[in-house]
Amino acid sequence: MRAFWEHGYEAVSIADLTEAMGIKAPSLYAAFGDKRTLFEEAIEAYVRDFGAFSGRAFAEEPTARRAVARMLREAAAFHTLPGYPRGCMVITAATNCTAQSEDVMRSLQGRRAENVETIEGRIRSDVAAGELPADTDAHALAVYCAAVLQGMSQQARDGADRTTLERVAELAMAAWPPGKSEE
Repeated sequence: MRAFWEHGYEAVSIADLTEAMGIKAPSLYAAFGDKRTLFEEAIEAYVRDFGAFSGRAFAEEPTARRAVARMLREAAAFHTLPGYPRGCMVITAATNCTAQSEDVMRSLQGRRAENVETIEGRIRSDVAAGELPADTDAHALAVYCAAVLQGMSQQARDGADRTTLERVAELAMAAWPPGKSEE
């Protein structure tokens, strides 16, 4: 997971993976079949161990605004964890792929699109409930939130610290329309 997270799908070779895992290539192929399958398992491990904060925020917070604010705040922490690669593996591990790896890139794009759909659905629910103004553009606001989240990941990779990213999260929330419960 760390090798893919730090270097990206295409930059990591089978030799890199076997060295990181302390096994020989035949054992890797016997256990996973191929690099792509190992990558998918690494993504699942990443999501479970480092990316679950987003789902928790949406499951536990009463409004879209509070869920997104929490997601961005926690992203600032998780994207800058000491001792781990910086940024988000789902965002950075397959951004520039050759044609042979297009399916890997598309798979991660799909995960990011699901995140936008989750945010958008929650915003639509808040509009329907009267929590957010009726003229709120749920899709644009959800894409905006995803763009901030993705930008925070890249900023973390570029060296931004947690405090800076937390300030970015606060500023991002200033763009939200006022909610009924926040007025």
